[in-house]
Amino acid sequence: MPAFTTKQIAKHNHSNSTWIIVDDKVYDVTQFLQDHPGGDDLILEHAGTDVTEIMKDQLEHEHSDAAYDLLNEHYIGTVDRSPTVPDDDEAEYYVPTNPSVDHKNNGFLDLRKPMFPQLWRSKFSKQLYLEQVHKPRYLPEPAPYFGENHILEPLTRTPWFMVPIVWIPFVLYQLYNSSLHGAMASTVQGFSTGVFVWTLLEYTLHRFLFHMDENLPDHWLAFLFHFTLHGIHHYLPMDKYRLVFPPVLTVIVGTPIVLFAHSAFSLCFAHAFLAGAWAAYICYDCTHYFLHHASIHAPEHLKEMKKYHLAHHYKNYDSGYGITSKIWDYAFSTVLQY
Repeated sequence: MPAFTTKQIAKHNHSNSTWIIVDDKVYDVTQFLQDHPGGDDLILEHAGTDVTEIMKDQLEHEHSDAAYDLLNEHYIGTVDRSPTVPDDDEAEYYVPTNPSVDHKNNGFLDLRKPMFPQLWRSKFSKQLYLEQVHKPRYLPEPAPYFGENHILEPLTRTPWFMVPIVWIPFVLYQLYNSSLHGAMASTVQGFSTGVFVWTLLEYTLHRFLFHMDENLPDHWLAFLFHFTLHGIHHYLPMDKYRLVFPPVLTVIVGTPIVLFAHSAFSLCFAHAFLAGAWAAYICYDCTHYFLHHASIHAPEHLKEMKKYHLAHHYKNYDSGYGITSKIWDYAFSTVLQY
């Protein structure tokens, strides 16, 4: 690894190139700025300087062991205190997870190979699985799940814009049908109820299904199910093609909701209820994507939810289940403190 003078490092003090020093090691955290649980402003405030003591400060910003593990992914060199090291304004490094080293050190998945076959009949213990799946990795490209040449591989990768493209017409269709079978007041009530029910469903699914860690059976099939449903997102949180529900999975999860609505409500109310639920779902999935990948400056609510959700990934995955709001975290006492 190269050595850098403090003068060199100090020049990397902006959002296009952000370096920090920790224990005389240099880290390029440019790619991590927008995903820092505390917000990019906290890093940029100290960019180009030594943050060793700041990261250890219990009152201000104490970091967990997991945070230091993540920091190692961005290690680019050491600090050379001598004045003989040549200046290099163009030096820029980004070190993603090394799949070979990661596999060797942790005994978990080899990200050079399809993940599904490795999980199939895996020999991991529950303790190892949960420990590793909540330790984020970074790759410049999506890791193969079934394999690049497998017919199912495209189904595991969904760009965020597919969610509104596929489901906004569904919402409009439901609203249209609702208007044909009842008064506007019933449509408004049904739509509002659908939105409300989705917010509770969002929280319930995230807490009790996606994070059923304690109740997860110690069996390879359970690991496979958990990883496919949500574990892969905590394992590779920056994989932009695995941040929203694939339409096929939405159909599977949504079918019981459709059947329930039409059996429990009048035709007008049922169609409006489904429109509201799916409209809220669209907002949820798009919000989730942008919390991970957008530099959010306004409105303030989204900026706060970005910090909140990333703290769920990097600080404490056992709380902070709200994505679009904290309302149910407050209601059920699972608010994440960070």
